[in-house]
Amino acid sequence: MSIAILQDFLYIALELTLLFLAISFIIHFLEGYIPYDKMQSLLTKHHPLLGALVAVAFAFVTPFCSCSTIPVVVSLLNQKVRFGIVMIFLFASPVLDPTILTLMAATLGVKVAISYTIITTILSILIGFTLEKLGFENQVKQVMVKGEVEIGKKRNMKEALQETFHLMKTVYPYLLLGAGIGAIIHGAVPTEWISTYMGGDKWWLVPLAAIIGIPLYIRLSTMIPISQMLIAKGMALGPVMALMISSAGASLPEITLLHSIFRKKLVFAFVGSVMTMATLSGFLFYII
Repeated sequence: MSIAILQDFLYIALELTLLFLAISFIIHFLEGYIPYDKMQSLLTKHHPLLGALVAVAFAFVTPFCSCSTIPVVVSLLNQKVRFGIVMIFLFASPVLDPTILTLMAATLGVKVAISYTIITTILSILIGFTLEKLGFENQVKQVMVKGEVEIGKKRNMKEALQETFHLMKTVYPYLLLGAGIGAIIHGAVPTEWISTYMGGDKWWLVPLAAIIGIPLYIRLSTMIPISQMLIAKGMALGPVMALMISSAGASLPEITLLHSIFRKKLVFAFVGSVMTMATLSGFLFYII
């Protein structure tokens, strides 16, 4: 068991490190070429719903796991993009991916994939604007807003690498901590246990699945075949979707990374929001 956990830790840590470095570098390098003025105009100066839809579309075309969205979130916050819009992207990006949705349609059915897309989109928008309305913007750590960074400044590869490593120094301990905890829980909670004790269609299985999914570091691409297996073993679609959304939307590595840029109150609000999103989605799938 310990060897398997160590292997899981090394795999998760290596995967997250490579993804985080690659995406951070690309974001920092391309920041000078991104038309932030036009983006900010679409995201903030027009009707909030238009900004929300742009954020969802941006999330849809960025096939990142939950942890890999953090460099993009940092970039958007640094560019003063509206807080609610950034939160919509944070919630939507890990759970909306054209490749995953195609795979979902092939394995679970087109109706499930379309319903999943609509439900997660609506809930991401509602939760993002709700957090903004409740004043959680002041829970973003000021350390992330670097005053010396010039908006729209073009960077060469060396400068992009320097900023990437600067960001990594801030968040890497959290990344390793989350990878370690995620590996332990991933190795200690086998899929067979979940399918055995969570079979059936009792209503309380939905919120329970949402809670269980949070600690599991399972990427959405991995959850699709697992979900198909759980359904085949007798688990209802509602709890399966709740487990899928919570595990993809708020893994422990992401939570520990978010702690490096958000204060505790916002981190707890984020976790609670993902659990709420997963639970409501599970109940809606019962109705559907």
